[in-house]
Amino acid sequence: MKATEFLQALREGHRVYGTLIVSDSPRWPGVVEGLGLDFVFIDTEHIALDRKMLSWMCRTYSALDLPPLVRIPAIDPDQATMALDGGAAGIVAPYVETPEQVVSLAGAVKMRPLKGLRQRQRLSGTFTPNETLAGYLEQRNAGHTLVVNVESVPSMEALDALLAIEALDGVLIGPHDLSTSLQVPENYRHPSFISAVDEIIARTRAAGKGVGVHVFYDDLEQESKWIAQGANLVVHGGDIISFRSAMQRDIRQLRETAGDEASLSSRRITI
Repeated sequence: MKATEFLQALREGHRVYGTLIVSDSPRWPGVVEGLGLDFVFIDTEHIALDRKMLSWMCRTYSALDLPPLVRIPAIDPDQATMALDGGAAGIVAPYVETPEQVVSLAGAVKMRPLKGLRQRQRLSGTFTPNETLAGYLEQRNAGHTLVVNVESVPSMEALDALLAIEALDGVLIGPHDLSTSLQVPENYRHPSFISAVDEIIARTRAAGKGVGVHVFYDDLEQESKWIAQGANLVVHGGDIISFRSAMQRDIRQLRETAGDEASLSSRRITI
């Protein structure tokens, strides 16, 4: 899937399937290529990846027709531009709560290399590019996807205003932060959390935008229900998450079979 095909599918409500990729091993893209994915999700908010390595990962996965969505560390148009310059197909911005934040990101994702005062005027509607410039900007930014994390109660309250911005292509629900904002931290089966996710999916799809949840915990049944409800940006698990889950299961079974006590060392992965 090319970046332009990914963006079109997302906006038209078709389902696209991806996973979080943490490993920067040069052997890993060849493994990921055979997983049947449509895109990959690379997180630079919580994962320590430098700009050079990020660019290598983006360009490698793009060459394999797996468009990379990169979550930038903060709501920063300059960070968005750097990721796109490095080969990202799209940007995921964390913890967005206001339409002004979305507009600022739209300039970086949809209008570069127009910048400075001219870009601000274009965003405010006080400058209209001529046919030549408009065509150039459209061509330069074709396939650039803008997704924001909705992961707080204030973000939910502002959701209609966020969705009203044409440049926004999709919403990705951050379950860990959303559950914390709802005051049910890490309780992903709590009725208030499930209700909030249901509401975000319904409102976002009604607005004609893509929407999904990064399900990094073990709940395929609920994840499948959300897909049936319209979630079409499917970000399932991640390489490090799947490794941890499978290894824990196997080592636990081996210990039980051998009659050994369970290890006391156990740490959760929160993304």
